[in-house]
Amino acid sequence: MTTAEFTAELTRLQPTLKALTHRFTYNKEESQDLVQDTLLRALTYRDKFRKDTNLKGWLFTIMRNTYINNYRKAQREKTSRDNSKELYYLNVEDEHTFNRPQDTMEFKEIWENANSIKEDLLTPFKMHTTGYKYEEISKELGIPIGTVKNRIFHARKEIQSKLEGYR
Repeated sequence: MTTAEFTAELTRLQPTLKALTHRFTYNKEESQDLVQDTLLRALTYRDKFRKDTNLKGWLFTIMRNTYINNYRKAQREKTSRDNSKELYYLNVEDEHTFNRPQDTMEFKEIWENANSIKEDLLTPFKMHTTGYKYEEISKELGIPIGTVKNRIFHARKEIQSKLEGYR
């Protein structure tokens, strides 16, 4: 594909790219920026495009990766750093309640209902929620892994049925 053909194809696909940006952002300016960045990268890396490849798919991959990279960059910029001499802010305890779910009413109610289910369902469920893997639970309790998964599933269903207000 010649440079002129490649550029003409990019121009033809520009409205399609603009429509695809709605998967990532609803902001009109961000959408336009994303299309421009995608086209710029496509022109820059034109030599990487293989003739037997779907151009629209290739452009969509560039767009998705560009969006992900921009998102990650924005997240890194939001990260706060403690530049104080003694690193004071790193040692301050966080007082937000979402860091201590056991203090919330919902958490207590869920565990009250969980503790009311049959013991043969409760033990694997508690082990799983505290971080044990299925294999570890199976070895610890001496039961097949399929039975472990089944009991955890039924424990969840039973707890969910008791928590009708949270559906």
